[in-house]
Amino acid sequence: MITPALQSFISRHQLPESYLSMAEKWFSPIISEFGEHYERDQSIQIIGINGCQGSGKSTLADYLCTQVKLQHGVATVSLSLDDFYLTKAVRTALAHDMHPLLAVRGVPGTHDIKLAINTVSSLKSGKKTLLTRFDKSTDDRAKVENSVTVEGPIGLIVLEGWCFGATPELQGKLAAPVNELEKQSDPNGVWRHYVNEALAGDYQSLFNMADRCVMLKAPSFDRVFQWRLEQEQKLAERLMLNVKDPLPSDIMGESDVRHFIDYFQRITEHCLTSMPKAVDHLYHLDDNRTITRYDQLLSNT
Repeated sequence: MITPALQSFISRHQLPESYLSMAEKWFSPIISEFGEHYERDQSIQIIGINGCQGSGKSTLADYLCTQVKLQHGVATVSLSLDDFYLTKAVRTALAHDMHPLLAVRGVPGTHDIKLAINTVSSLKSGKKTLLTRFDKSTDDRAKVENSVTVEGPIGLIVLEGWCFGATPELQGKLAAPVNELEKQSDPNGVWRHYVNEALAGDYQSLFNMADRCVMLKAPSFDRVFQWRLEQEQKLAERLMLNVKDPLPSDIMGESDVRHFIDYFQRITEHCLTSMPKAVDHLYHLDDNRTITRYDQLLSNT
C-alpha cells in the first residue's frame, strides 16, 4: 500500500512505482542511520548529496525527506546549491571584473555561499527562514513572493549539489587545460584558478556543516555527457509532441551539450577520483544510472 505522501513523491518526479522498492532496498541505511541518531538526541541532522548532472540527486533528496517525515514525524527541508547562485547582475559584474566565463552559473565562485551558510544556520536554530529559489528560465534569483518561508523545529536538512563535498585541486593540476573550453577561453588559467580558490574558501565551511555525505558516483565523465544529451533529446521530443512551432532556441544539440558540460569537467573528474573514500554512503551507478553497488564507508558516530 503506497501512502499518499509517497504517491505524491512519485507523481512529482514522474517515476514508476517500482522506484519505491528500489529506493527502499538501497537507501534504507541512510534513513535508519538518521533514526538512530534522532532517537538518541533529537538534534537536527544535515545530509549532503554529491552527484554529477543527471545522477538523481534531487530525487534522492526528496525521497529522504519524504521517508524521514513519514517514519519519524519530523519536519524536513531539501535544499539545492542551485538555489544559491549569485544574481545575474552580480555574475555579470564578476565576468567583467574577473573573467568572462564567470557569467555562466554552475562552478564554485558563482554561488552566494554566505547566503547558503546563513540559511542552513537559521534553519538549525529554528528561526523563520526564507528559502531562496533560483529561476533558471530567467537565469536569476526568483522573486521573494515566489519563495517559501519555513518556521519551527526541523529534524532533517538535505543539501544536494553537483560539487557538494568537492575539495580544491593542487595548484600544479591547474596548469594544463582539460578540454577545449579551458584551452580556448581560459588559456592563462585565470578562470580555473579563481574557481579553485573559491572552492577552497567558504564552500568548505558549508560542506563541513553536513553530518554525513552521500555520493551518487557516475561511471565516468563521458557518461555525464550522454546523460545530459539524453535530457535535451527527451525535452525536444516532448515539445515536438505538444506543439507544431519550431523548437525553442535554448534546446541544446550535441555540440551545445558538450560545450556546456565542459564547465564542469575538471571538478567532476576530481570528485570521481577523490571523493569515493571520503563520503559516508557511496552508490556506484552504471551507464543507465542504475545502482550496482553500495558501500558504507565512514564510521557511524
